[in-house]
Amino acid sequence: MSQEKIIEILSNINEPVLNTDYVTLDFVKGISLNGKNLTLTLGISEINDEIISQASDEIKKEFSKLMPDLNIKELKFVIGVTEHKDEKKNSVMPGIKNTIAVASGKGGVGKSTIAVNLAVALAKEGAKVGLIDADIYGPSIPLMFGINKKPGVTKVGEKSMLVPLERYGVKVMSIGFLIEEKSAVVWRGPMASSALKQFIGDVVWDDLDYLLFDMPPGTGDIQLTLSQTIPLTCAIIVTTPQDISLADARKGYVMFERVNVPTMGIIENMSYYKNPDGSREYIFGKGGGKKMSEEFNVKLLGEIPLNMKIREGGDSGSPVADGGQDTELTEIFRKMAKDTIREINLMNIKSSADPGLVIEI
Repeated sequence: MSQEKIIEILSNINEPVLNTDYVTLDFVKGISLNGKNLTLTLGISEINDEIISQASDEIKKEFSKLMPDLNIKELKFVIGVTEHKDEKKNSVMPGIKNTIAVASGKGGVGKSTIAVNLAVALAKEGAKVGLIDADIYGPSIPLMFGINKKPGVTKVGEKSMLVPLERYGVKVMSIGFLIEEKSAVVWRGPMASSALKQFIGDVVWDDLDYLLFDMPPGTGDIQLTLSQTIPLTCAIIVTTPQDISLADARKGYVMFERVNVPTMGIIENMSYYKNPDGSREYIFGKGGGKKMSEEFNVKLLGEIPLNMKIREGGDSGSPVADGGQDTELTEIFRKMAKDTIREINLMNIKSSADPGLVIEI
């Protein structure tokens, strides 16, 4: 009974969501062998009872057949995250597995609110998460996270690097940490782009599963700078149901297509208002996000209601995705995070020419 034999067996068992074996996915997270008792820790794309039960049954069946004397004492599952394989990304940010632009075609659709709550929800799922406030002219992330400190500075070799601040399990960097609270950023485009490049290359992010970028509205300098500086895994477009928002969201989609960044999903914010009796009022229209997702053949990740608790959470630095304010709202964002993990894993497997990864046990 050796670890090599155990890995060999796992190399012939497919993870149920990605239909690829655990070894190729680098989802073998731990092997502990004590005599004939085995404890396995494996990654999985979606942690829910049905998928875990399916995976457990398949693993136990294979081990029972090939190593009948072995007792699987414990089988643990943790969230499994695949890596967007790109040489340029690995040279610029070697510890970052995936980079996500959260964008909109226009302002006022709640993009920053979505970015913050998605980042927090991903962290709640067990992922290592960072968030860059790329809206240099209108930084709102410090307020939404309730952070009013300045980042630290450390030496990495001969280079001085910023240390991101952290709250709710998310590492955060914003120009808002570096300027006075009531100051305005009055910079030309190249200066704003330079600040974004520093947030990418001059910050100690360490290892992250996901680094999110809260993008400014529109399709200007910052969007181009980001797409040229680091190959993005994907974009997520935020819109509201109304036609004017959808028209600008489509422009955002086209912009990312032109710079070879795939749009992974659409999030419709302010989808409806839920009355006390449970009925819904579609204040800004109905079904716009779904229509756009079908038009471009991308996933509709979520329909977020118009709810005062979301706004209050953003103003007070207590995102609803962290839990505590409203279970229903928290679950909406948690489901959105689960779908994001699964969809990015599927994208990475599909696009990777060589998905083989190094096993670390």
